Amino acid sequence: MVPMDKQQRKIIHIDMDAFYASVEQRDDPSLRGLAIAVGGGEKRGVITTASYEARKFGVRSAMSGYEAKRLCPQLIFVPIRFEAYKEASQAIRSIFARYTDLIEPLSFDEAFLDVTENKINQPIATEIAKEIKQAIFDETQLTASAGISYCKFLAKVASDINKPDGITIITPKKAIAFLEQLEIEKFYGIGKVTAKKMKAMGIFHGKDLKKMDRITMVEKFGKMGSYYFDIVRGIDDRPVQSHRERKSLAIERTLDEDLVDFDSMKKYFEELKVKFIARVKKYEFYGRTISLKLKTSDFKTLTRSHTEKNPIENEQMIVAIADELLEAYKKELKPIRLIGLTMSNRPKKDIKESNQLFLDL
Repeated sequence: MVPMDKQQRKIIHIDMDAFYASVEQRDDPSLRGLAIAVGGGEKRGVITTASYEARKFGVRSAMSGYEAKRLCPQLIFVPIRFEAYKEASQAIRSIFARYTDLIEPLSFDEAFLDVTENKINQPIATEIAKEIKQAIFDETQLTASAGISYCKFLAKVASDINKPDGITIITPKKAIAFLEQLEIEKFYGIGKVTAKKMKAMGIFHGKDLKKMDRITMVEKFGKMGSYYFDIVRGIDDRPVQSHRERKSLAIERTLDEDLVDFDSMKKYFEELKVKFIARVKKYEFYGRTISLKLKTSDFKTLTRSHTEKNPIENEQMIVAIADELLEAYKKELKPIRLIGLTMSNRPKKDIKESNQLFLDL
């Protein structure tokens, strides 16, 4: 049974549909209906996002341009235009502000809104979401998908169900049944590596996850285990925070088997770098420090960092620094079970949100 507050929250998660690609197709009519990818390139670079026409071929964000072109030979690469996306994002943010001041942006293209109490005195959150979606389309010619629920986790999951241009509501009464049937990969916060580990434990859907006790989950997944224990029961008390400062952005990969030689480490590291760069671009989080985190098979944590005078914004520089940090580890090679990269030390004037953004792979 979902716990009931004195006043049940009404939270909307708005997620723009293929945002960067949609802006490009909006601004250049000749690209409409075509398979395009923003960023990347046929030989080098990482895709930031792809149009839905490209996604039909398996092209997705954080994929190398080479792999994307292999999957979709007719793919058109479009240069990144952050100013255009920023302008569209600001217009969308101004629409949100007409309805509530409790807005928690996650990136240029998505945000949580708490509309429990709202500026138009509309008691039905679904009606507010419909108005917001229509206003976004009317004023920016872009489509968005919306998820509505009583907590952030469910609102986030809901917004992805009927993409593109969809709307999904998960009520408290429907939450438990919905979660029990939800595939484990679709739980926000459970990435590919964690999902694979869960499947090895016989956890394929929410109903399987729900059978696990909290102690076992913490033993297997650390502090995230307690989070998984709660969310499958529809428990998520995190408020929508309108003012936060994100201090770092990190990606970590826990390996199924320890890597014992340097060549194997480099192979895994290539995939990690691709995803890291894509996320740095998506969240526009450019700090002065890049750190490499390694956890050895005996659970010792090793960390190395490289700091520049100015924010590290160039993709090639990020790759070079990351490679340099890993190469230095070669001298004291030990079997490792986790690899991670972090961007931090962002200039204060650029900081917009708080807490480390951790992304499970």
